[in-house]
Amino acid sequence: MSDLEDISRHFHEKLWSLQQILDLSVVELPQNKMKRLGQELCGLEGLLEELERCVDEQKQQLKNLKEVRDVYQQALQDVQHMKNNMPPHIPRKKTVVNGNEAGKDSVDSQPAPVENLKKSSRNVIKEMGFITTPEFEGIPQYMKGRVSYEQLNAAVSSLNAAATAKYKIFHQSVKGLSNHARKLHQRFKDQETKETKGQFFVVEEDIREFTQMKVDKRFQGILNMLRHCQRLRELRGGGLTRYLFL
Repeated sequence: MSDLEDISRHFHEKLWSLQQILDLSVVELPQNKMKRLGQELCGLEGLLEELERCVDEQKQQLKNLKEVRDVYQQALQDVQHMKNNMPPHIPRKKTVVNGNEAGKDSVDSQPAPVENLKKSSRNVIKEMGFITTPEFEGIPQYMKGRVSYEQLNAAVSSLNAAATAKYKIFHQSVKGLSNHARKLHQRFKDQETKETKGQFFVVEEDIREFTQMKVDKRFQGILNMLRHCQRLRELRGGGLTRYLFL
């Protein structure tokens, strides 16, 4: 900007000088004065070209700045959209409990006894993995129907909630359960078979018991998609359909 101002100032000085010479043109000028007038005009022409070049550079810089501004504003809108539409199934940062990250032992904690480790591993409840965008796009359209990506993963979340609630009761001692929970515990045991040993599964009764998800025709379509994505498989027997988590 200072270069453009310097050229403009110099340009105006030259114009003033030429104006002075032209004011004296009413009288006959000596040869050396006429020669100087020609030099001033040539210099002024050069200044005009330099001024035009600077103006063009400033216009290009302004255009570049506007493009950068547009890119920044678009990026800001995209980030805001991502923030406002964050899928609920994306893993969140672990909460901190008593200064330690949840799920991690404190520095001075003692190693857990082997018995406790075995018990903890037995009580770990397997959850179904959420569907990724490429997986969803790979599902045939006739199978997806009107189910959106978000709705499919919401169903995954509900199935995981049903499994968590079921096995939380299943892994507890019957003595500490309420009457209703004891009935559920017995039902869970009755539904176990040799094929389901060590597996995690839910049935339609579990979904009705522990979630708000409707078990209807649309639900059957969602199950087809989850089977297609290898998230579960069906095991039938005893008049019951078990949905095993893979």
